[in-house]
Parts: sequence; structure tokens; C-alpha cells
Amino acid sequence: MRELHFKDNFWNTDITCTAGYDSIIQHLNDGKRTCKEIEDFMKARAAIEEKYAKELMGLSKKVCGHTEMNTLKRSLDVFKLQTENMSLSHLHLAQTMREEAKKLEDFREKQKEARKKVEQQMDALHKQKAAQYKKTAEAKKTYEQKCRDKEEAEQNMNRNATTSSSKQQEKLYAKTQQAKQTAEEADRIYSQNVSLLGKMREEWLNEHVKACEFFEKQEVERINTLRNVVWTHLNHLSQQCVTSDELYEEVRKSLEQCNIQEDIEHFINLRRTGDKPPAPVPYENFYNNQRSAPSRSLPTAGRRAAAPPPPTAENDPLYSTVAEPGYSLIRY
Repeated sequence: MRELHFKDNFWNTDITCTAGYDSIIQHLNDGKRTCKEIEDFMKARAAIEEKYAKELMGLSKKVCGHTEMNTLKRSLDVFKLQTENMSLSHLHLAQTMREEAKKLEDFREKQKEARKKVEQQMDALHKQKAAQYKKTAEAKKTYEQKCRDKEEAEQNMNRNATTSSSKQQEKLYAKTQQAKQTAEEADRIYSQNVSLLGKMREEWLNEHVKACEFFEKQEVERINTLRNVVWTHLNHLSQQCVTSDELYEEVRKSLEQCNIQEDIEHFINLRRTGDKPPAPVPYENFYNNQRSAPSRSLPTAGRRAAAPPPPTAENDPLYSTVAEPGYSLIRY
């Protein structure tokens, strides 16, 4: 199947019409807008990745199982460490996305500047072509009018050839010659303008073909670049999934080393308080305790000896001492 190209399909029969060229320019402007939209999309995605990375980093710093011990503690430490590594990988992904967006921005600006030169040249040619066509049309109009004036003068001279005097005939002849010269001058100017328009048309045709080829080349580059940019973007996302799974695998490996019985024994060995439980508390009857309790004497160890009785006079009353049998502090 024959391939279609810009240069063969955007012509118009009207020499002053630029609809085909305008259609190409509109399409290129739409393509430039698409580049900007994808560029903004990637910047927004990078911002999301960066925000997610920062939140992951904050999460990795939070307290998580600080009271655990032994193998489970090691697994939880690996879990937090890999969460931090996950944060760093997403931060790197965000930076990579920004770099890709910057490349797309540079590509868009480069195409814009290159197009600007071609568009300025084509706009100038379109204005010159339109102006020359207008000038040629006016010259044609003048030429046709002068030709009609010449024919009218000749007809007038022929009609009055037998009825007018020689002097009048001379005037008619002079008028006819003047009209003829004016018509010839108009014909020369008209022909000159047609020739100039023809040259300008050839120049415009050549430049239009070149512009179409240039614009088609730009469009091929734009489509290829956008396809590669999106493809690369998805490759980065796929690689992030691989990296994430590798980090998760490190945590899984650590969890495989988590030994439940070992942790139980580690805690026992570290915090054990004894292997003998307390004896049962017996029931003690109050009255049985009273009857079966042996008599107890007051301990005398550590007490000073009783003070000697004071000397008494003949008529002094007698006092009992604590040591005497039958002594009581209360008498009834």
C-alpha cells in the first residue's frame, strides 16, 4: 500500500487558500499540547511518589516492636529497615520521573523553536503571494478595461470615418492610438504581474513541500518520543515493583528465621523468677489454735533487773513489787 505524506495531501485549488497548511499547523499545535499534558502528568506522578516516599520514611522511624526480643525483634528491625529502603527507592523513582519530564520539556521547546523559523518563512510567503495575487487581479482588471476602451475608440473612429471631417478624424485617430498605447501598457503591467505571481507561486510551492516534509518529520519524532517516554515511564514503574518485591523478600527471609520456640525460651531464660510455685495456704481454725497453743513466758533477755525495794519507815504503807507473786496493775 502506498504511504501517505503531508506534501501530497494538503493542497488547495485556490492559490490564496491556506486551509491545508493551517490544518497541519493546527495538528502540530495539538501535538505540542499533548506533550505538555504528558509532561505535567509525569511531574504530578513524581510529586505523588515523593510524597509517598516521605510518608514511608516517617513511618519507618516510628516505634514498632521495641519491646520485642530475639528473632522476632531482628525480623521487625529488618521490616523497618526495608521500609526505609522502600522510601529511598520511591524517592529515586520520583527524581527519575522529573528527569524524564525535563527531557520531554526540552524536546518540546526544541521543536517549538525549529517550527517557529519555518512558520515565519511560510507566513511571509503567504502574505507576499496574497499581495501579489491581489495586485495581479487589479492589473488584469485595469488591462481588461483598457482593452475595452481601445476597442471602443477603434469602433468610434471607424463609424465616423466617412461622416467626419479630416480634423475630427485626426482627433479620433489620436484618441485611438492613445487608447491602444494605454492598453498595451496595461497589458505589459498585467503580464509582468502574472509573471511575478508565477515565480512567487513556484517559490511557494517549493517551500510548501519543504515545510510539509519538515513538519511530517517533526510529527514522526514527536510520536516516537512520546511513545518512548511513556514506555520508559512504565519500565521505571515495573522496575520499582521488582525493587519493592526484592525488599519485601528480605523481610520474608528474616521472618523465616523467626523461631517461635527460641523466642519463648529466650524470654524464659532472661526473665525467669523461679521454678517452684507457692505452697497451698492451709485453713486455720481460730479456736483450735487457742487450745493447742503452748504457754508462753515473757522473754527476759535484754531487760534490766528489778529495782530494789525502797527503804520503808516504821509507819509507811507497804507496796507490792512487780516481781512479787499475785501483783496486778488493776485491783477490783
